[in-house]
Amino acid sequence: MSRRRRIAKGCGIGCGGLIALVVVTAAVLAIWKPWAPEIVVTDPSAGGTRITDQGLTGNYYPAAGGKRAPGVLVLGGSEGGIGVAADAIARQLSREGFSALALSYWGAPGQPKRMEELPLETFDTALSWLRSQSTVNPDGTAVVGASKGGEAAVLLASRHPDVSATVGYVPTHVVWGGFDQAEPWRMVTGMGSTWSAGGAPVPYVPYSDGFRGGDLVELYRMSLRENLASHQDAIIPVERASGPMLLVCGEKDTMWASCEMSREIEKRARAKSGPEVTVLAYPEGGHMIAGPPIPSGVPPWEQLGAFGGTPDSNAAAMADGWPKVVAFLRQNLTP
Repeated sequence: MSRRRRIAKGCGIGCGGLIALVVVTAAVLAIWKPWAPEIVVTDPSAGGTRITDQGLTGNYYPAAGGKRAPGVLVLGGSEGGIGVAADAIARQLSREGFSALALSYWGAPGQPKRMEELPLETFDTALSWLRSQSTVNPDGTAVVGASKGGEAAVLLASRHPDVSATVGYVPTHVVWGGFDQAEPWRMVTGMGSTWSAGGAPVPYVPYSDGFRGGDLVELYRMSLRENLASHQDAIIPVERASGPMLLVCGEKDTMWASCEMSREIEKRARAKSGPEVTVLAYPEGGHMIAGPPIPSGVPPWEQLGAFGGTPDSNAAAMADGWPKVVAFLRQNLTP
């Protein structure tokens, strides 16, 4: 065999992974450029308090008027820290009559610096802390999470039958491999699970090494097609949850297929006699549809279309969805 043919044959076996590595890195860097963004730990606004008890980092907003109210744990996503959006959700929930804790579970000082094998015990501690507050009715607590926080919210509900209600914005039905904005090439070179429990990684779906470009949603779809069959233990056992779920998604999500995955959660819950699951899908919505509406021209308005949809369509989804989220929480939480 000639040297040229040997090289070509070797490249046919090994270069696919190299191409995938380059493409995934380029795709991620095209979103978070030039490198990883600065992780923000947003200061609490008026009425809120920074909490650092029990190793936690969060912004706590008791219900307006200091009354005893249902508690809500709010989880952001791969932005890390306490993002502006997560803080805004907690702050607005306080105004709506809930006591809300916006939690940082990675990226803040003293916390892990990447989304890999993050201990689920952090959430256990946060729920316990929230229920112990004098301004919280411990008989009625909920979790609201967006994106990777939506993955965490569904996972937490499956581990905590005492969670009375769950809201997952653009969530997923499986546990995924970790995510590292600083070194995105690790997504195809062997990152472990996003989560751990009891010191052991939670089973997860690994990323495909066959991705050849396009929106990241295609990487996630390809990974499900290629790897889910051999990683069935990565499917979140939603049937173990007790309280109802409201899943809010955008059909034009280009980060991951949030509506397809939301419907998988709904389908499994129905097939296995799990909790009531409602999917609120927006045909023109993208990934950035979580939380209360943002007025036109107010930052981060211009970023709303970053992962599918447009600023206008995503803002419209937020304006329509937020009152439904609040009504869902009021309906299912004990005052």
